[in-house]
Amino acid sequence: MITIEALKSLGVDTDKGLAMCMGNEALYLKLVNSVPTEKRFEDLVKAIDEGNLDAAFDAAHALKGVLGNLSLTPLYDKASEITELLRGREEADYKGLMSELIKERDTLADYCK
Repeated sequence: MITIEALKSLGVDTDKGLAMCMGNEALYLKLVNSVPTEKRFEDLVKAIDEGNLDAAFDAAHALKGVLGNLSLTPLYDKASEITELLRGREEADYKGLMSELIKERDTLADYCK
């Protein structure tokens, strides 16, 4: 199970995340533990693979919100970058960016075991 100390070591702003949960550490950690299995990661990968930038934007934007609310800074920063590129439907190496986001997710998942 993930701990506040482990999250801090990953660069997470745990003070801000805990504040969003009104200081309820158990709730915060439960929510953080649910992030690695968040369906929108897979939705985003699928949409990018299919070249569906509208669906990709929707998934990225939703992920950005979840990650931001929990102050999971390393993941949030990557999701924000992807979201902003998708907002303008800009040409970009989305697969490379997704790889970086998934790597951050997998790092968090390793701590959540």
